[in-house]
Amino acid sequence: MKIVIIGGVAAGAKAAAKIKRLLPDSDVSIYTDDTHVSYSSCGLPYYIEGNFADYTSLLVRTVEEFNASGIEVYLESKVEKILPVQQQVLVCNKKKAFLVNYDKLIIATGARPIIPNIAGVKDYKNVYTLRKIEDGIVIRERMRNSKRAVIVGSGFIGIELLEAFVKNGLFVDIIEKNDRLMPSFDSDMSELIEQRLNNYNDGTFQIHTSEIVTDILGENGFATGVKTLSGKYIPTDMVILSVGVKPNSEIARDAGIVIGETGAIRVNKHMETSIKNIYACGDCCEEKHLISGKYVWVPLGSTANKEGECAALNAAGIDTEFEGVLGSSVTRCLNTTMSMTGLTESQALEAGYSPVFAVVSKTDKVAYMPDVGEITLKVMADKFTGLLLGGQAVGSIGADKRINALATALLGHLTVQEFKRNDLTYSPPYSPTIDPLLTAMSILCKRVSKPC
Repeated sequence: MKIVIIGGVAAGAKAAAKIKRLLPDSDVSIYTDDTHVSYSSCGLPYYIEGNFADYTSLLVRTVEEFNASGIEVYLESKVEKILPVQQQVLVCNKKKAFLVNYDKLIIATGARPIIPNIAGVKDYKNVYTLRKIEDGIVIRERMRNSKRAVIVGSGFIGIELLEAFVKNGLFVDIIEKNDRLMPSFDSDMSELIEQRLNNYNDGTFQIHTSEIVTDILGENGFATGVKTLSGKYIPTDMVILSVGVKPNSEIARDAGIVIGETGAIRVNKHMETSIKNIYACGDCCEEKHLISGKYVWVPLGSTANKEGECAALNAAGIDTEFEGVLGSSVTRCLNTTMSMTGLTESQALEAGYSPVFAVVSKTDKVAYMPDVGEITLKVMADKFTGLLLGGQAVGSIGADKRINALATALLGHLTVQEFKRNDLTYSPPYSPTIDPLLTAMSILCKRVSKPC
């Protein structure tokens, strides 16, 4: 069997390795327009920050290692077209264009940064997006020769780069068009994130919310400042665009594959597209949300790896289902961990639930322990059924483990009453006697229709 995989960062690389182990006699090849294969793009902000010196630490598997296992990798080779009737793809590299036959095709084309409509956005060498290894290398080099940086957008990448630049001595202006940082969180939790960051701030950064960048200005090929709609001029030595990403689904659409309302490729639980023998996985495809049941597009590295494995198993003839996602995520910025899973308040209302919630602020360990921190935890449930719907946590490093525990409860469709009986661990260095999660459940028990 000949298996062709388009894309090779996370989902594509995972699919290739898995299917070769399952079908060692199969012909497996990866075609990617990237210069590297199988790497952790999520680690790029931490490479820029200086947590490790060599970018090759981000490589999960090299081309040579793939080749040694019998997988052919073709770098800087872009698949321009899929021909489903002929079961062929058209590949173009620097030297030629050629057709490649396939028995099974796995699309793992990922996503790309959104370039906002800003005057001058393409005119200067020091205006960057962060997606590939080369991006990380040039940003890190520019950072080391800069004193100021502007970050446009305050999502996960923007927040992580804020930390990286501040820790390297730059003054940073982070500009967000919404009225709060990290707008994927509920507004009260976003406000807490901003409050914690400002409490940490010793004059090394400024947060600008409800501001839209309209112009990037510069001279001699380099940006020297940005202008906002309100008339602000902010000087800078470099500009980072981190306003989000969009799925690379055009090649699938052109082939007649069904695209979902999110703009990503529609797949079923077997990662099959609407065309036989063609699968899709990773950031280019959408998934079902496990709580709302709706199709969503949540591009995450963890999800991409799971989907890549599922696509490989099914392409190899092993019936496997990928049920969906909760959107569980976590990041860190300076003194703050922020994590979430399940539905937000607005998403719960949109899905037809009647959300009630509990917000709890507690220490992350017993108060007499050194380095004690605080966690604010928001947990949401449906008023009438008691079904847990989602949660968010902001604070010290222990915030993420509460969200992980809650994610497991969401996966099991537990109610408040059921989770309240949970036997969570306790020891003074790790949690207070009653964990914040259980405190939140006790509050929610009084707010659902059937008190517990």
